[in-house]
Amino acid sequence: MGFVDLSGVRYGLSDGTTLFDEVSFRVGEGAKVALIGANGAGKTTLLDIVTGALAPDAGTVSHSGGLGVMRQLVGMREGERPLRHLAVDLAPPPVRAVAARLALAEGRMGTGDGTEKEQLAYAQALADWGEAGGYEFDVLCDTVAVAILGRPWETVKDRPLRTLSGGEQKRFALQLLLQGRDEVLVLDEPDNFLDVPAKRELEQAIRDSDKSILFVSHDREVLANAASSIVTLEAGTTWTHGGGFATWHDARAGRHERFEELRRRWDEEHQKLRELMLMYKNKAAYNSDMASRYRAAQTRLQKFEEAGPPPAPPREQDIRVKLEGGRTGKRAVICEQLELEDLTFPFDLEVWYGDRVAVLGANGTGKSHFLRLLAQGGSDPESGLSGKRRLDPVRHSGVARLGARVYPGHFSQTHEHPEFDGRTLREILWEGD
Repeated sequence: MGFVDLSGVRYGLSDGTTLFDEVSFRVGEGAKVALIGANGAGKTTLLDIVTGALAPDAGTVSHSGGLGVMRQLVGMREGERPLRHLAVDLAPPPVRAVAARLALAEGRMGTGDGTEKEQLAYAQALADWGEAGGYEFDVLCDTVAVAILGRPWETVKDRPLRTLSGGEQKRFALQLLLQGRDEVLVLDEPDNFLDVPAKRELEQAIRDSDKSILFVSHDREVLANAASSIVTLEAGTTWTHGGGFATWHDARAGRHERFEELRRRWDEEHQKLRELMLMYKNKAAYNSDMASRYRAAQTRLQKFEEAGPPPAPPREQDIRVKLEGGRTGKRAVICEQLELEDLTFPFDLEVWYGDRVAVLGANGTGKSHFLRLLAQGGSDPESGLSGKRRLDPVRHSGVARLGARVYPGHFSQTHEHPEFDGRTLREILWEGD
């Protein structure tokens, strides 16, 4: 069985700011540990340190049993890459190393004249592939492909990732890791892009797995149903709650109360030492015998202040989302016998001004395609976002149109905004449309 152990880890940003310090926790054999914290606290950076992608400024990281890693946007933004490349990225290191040589040898055999040297190189790559466990990995890929995509591995391995939904990519990656040989898994937001049934399957799979799993999630239900202990990254360090997420809020409130009590005691002691120093200062002004006591009181106060106060409880986030938009006509979205090609049957829809509509469906059924079609202006692209940034077209029949004075805004699940490249935050927020 595998484990992960961190001790006294510190990491600083390029501007000299310390992102976190004195980070110490352990993911024991078979443990299911969730790493949580506010956006920007450094969770993904800490996972990069655990996996070796980043080196800490101080402290140590150790692990055993192999390390399977799934990034937050696994496969995303790599639309033209084939599925087999994603699979190889998730394979154990020996398989990854041989896969590159095998692909190179296959390419030379396909484009060359099949010289003796190329044939020998190809034969050696095949032998190395077998010794590294490549054929067993192919069997695993086939099992997962049939389970997730309903087709054998040979028929889907060259399929571009853009033809898979975000949920299908995530489910494929998760199953490869959960059924793979690595005994330790590091998963960065594995529940992103998953539909509700897939999230339930993920929770059950994490609970049932005998692997040691460290994962990041912002989904309260996933945390409550899958994690046996919680590591919280806040105020520049971590603390561990040995219970589940159901009792985490009470534990955090109790921890903050202890911090506040320690700070009150520190302030009281600080005030006493300062008053004592001032008393001896006044006495030393007219009694030289008090000078030594005055200096001793000064030294004691200085050492106390240099040690510093206990850590203060982190400030609670005050995030307020304002999604009002402008006043439009009564009907905001009208769909008449709209059919997304190869995805949906024809349907009708009316969305009225002020409605709040959730689009639900299994992974790969066309939810993102439907929203992208509306963001383009529906069947009339001139009314959409085409003048601001390009969106991939959505093949459809029927009619989808926006109401009077409706100007769509679009937030992509993969945050793809190439129009932001090279622009500052001020330019995007203050000088944008």
